Amino acid sequence: MAYQPKPSNHNEDDHDRNRRLYNPYQDLQVPIQTLYKLPTSPEFLFQEESVAQRRSWGENLTYYTGFGYLAGSITGAGKGLVEGIKASEPGDTMKLRVNRILNASGHTGRTFGNRVGVLGLLYAGMESGMVAVRDADDVVNSVVAGLGTGALYKAASGPRSAAVAGAIGGVVVGLAVTGKQLMKRYVPI
Repeated sequence: MAYQPKPSNHNEDDHDRNRRLYNPYQDLQVPIQTLYKLPTSPEFLFQEESVAQRRSWGENLTYYTGFGYLAGSITGAGKGLVEGIKASEPGDTMKLRVNRILNASGHTGRTFGNRVGVLGLLYAGMESGMVAVRDADDVVNSVVAGLGTGALYKAASGPRSAAVAGAIGGVVVGLAVTGKQLMKRYVPI
């Protein structure tokens, strides 16, 4: 439809009532709903990829490292907030108190975030390595990766600290995997 100039003797209401909006799909004989119908399920290049119900090692590494850094940063910022509030003195101005709280939150948040991010990095690398070596994806990989992560993280503190940290890492991951299995079984999602 070509542009038609408005006659000067009509008012705006008459013109808007007779005007038809431009539809770029009017000459197509295809309904608009099916024109852009995109698939809702994931598309895989190879059949083997669709069978695997697991993230790749790179996705696993990114997920655990990022989640660990975020969780550690939030926890550390909360701890820093409490420390900053406790460190304020009665004679401080509001600007000085806010500065002290922000500095404590930022410093502690970065420290915790880096530590937990490194733990996530070590855990993801060990778990992906265990899956590649054993060619199986089960609870044993997760528990051994947790044990190895704790031991490697505290290896510089001596063999006793490494053994204790490894045991704690294995137990924590074992409890987390057991909790996840129970959630899948008993909580309908």
